[in-house]
Amino acid sequence: MSAILLAVALGILPVLPVWGRSENAALVCAAPADLVQFNKALPRVAERIALGGPVTVVAIGSSSTAGLGASSMMASYPSRLEAALNARLPRIQITVLNRGVNGEEISDMLARLDRSVIAEKPDLVLWQLGTNAVLHAEKVASDAALIAEGLERLKAAGADVVLIDPQFAPKVIAEPDAKPMDKMISAAAKRGSVALFRRFAVMRYWHDVAHMPFAAFLSPDNLHMNDWGYDCMARLLANAIVRASTDTHETAHAPPPPVDRITEEIRLFAAEGRRT
Repeated sequence: MSAILLAVALGILPVLPVWGRSENAALVCAAPADLVQFNKALPRVAERIALGGPVTVVAIGSSSTAGLGASSMMASYPSRLEAALNARLPRIQITVLNRGVNGEEISDMLARLDRSVIAEKPDLVLWQLGTNAVLHAEKVASDAALIAEGLERLKAAGADVVLIDPQFAPKVIAEPDAKPMDKMISAAAKRGSVALFRRFAVMRYWHDVAHMPFAAFLSPDNLHMNDWGYDCMARLLANAIVRASTDTHETAHAPPPPVDRITEEIRLFAAEGRRT
């Protein structure tokens, strides 16, 4: 069975063709449906699409939003996301504004939330957060309160919100707060009733289940994504956004029962993800 057919059979969402550096041309951009489908609709985006657009998306975050590790700004995830969304919804004008700043923590983002995000009157805000707090050993519990404040302000502005958790990368997972931060952000999304893009789990799937080496999707610093990683993230995120804003009646389904070793690995991985 080909890799694409296997992905379909196992309930994995493939995204092709892959855009990126030539050495990664054979990689399949995919992840289990349980990891990449939102459990929340995006009503503001859905309304804008129903009216024919335009749709404004603001991506706020730190260096992995700014695009550190990419070969150019056009290879950052916000740029690739704009291309992917416009390809999926060609009749809707969709603009993705990159408001990532290298090295920022959650408190820094809150300090500029009004001028960098809310002033743009966004329909959707993608808030990538948590990595620098983990690397700097900040207290996870104190960040939970800051996230709640930010979500309250963004929702008051009328925007849909998607939280994006840290990356699964050697420099992140070496820190003791990596998993607690991942769980805290998931809990914050649930409490705030917003969507969550589980970047940590998706990248862990690539490495632990799809058996991709870190070098396939990370830059040489073992922290930031490379072109392929950013592009795959953007394509998976675009699929989730379109689904959550155009089809609110369907929900993600777990993969079918295992039929071989590979399927069993994926089933166990997805089950672990649902418990975190």
